[in-house]
Amino acid sequence: MDECPRCGSPLERLSLGDVETIACNRCGFADVPVDHESEERDLESWRDAFERFYEQSDTA
Repeated sequence: MDECPRCGSPLERLSLGDVETIACNRCGFADVPVDHESEERDLESWRDAFERFYEQSDTA
């Protein structure tokens, strides 16, 4: 990979010890692996949130 996949500029190879990555000085692209998946959460309704709030404030 010699050119940035975002902007086409030349990529710079960076290393620190045994770790090496590539980056683009023009657009900031960095070849850093990320995990974009997350666990699905149960969302709390506004009614439940207010009830929880009032229950906790009554005991304080």
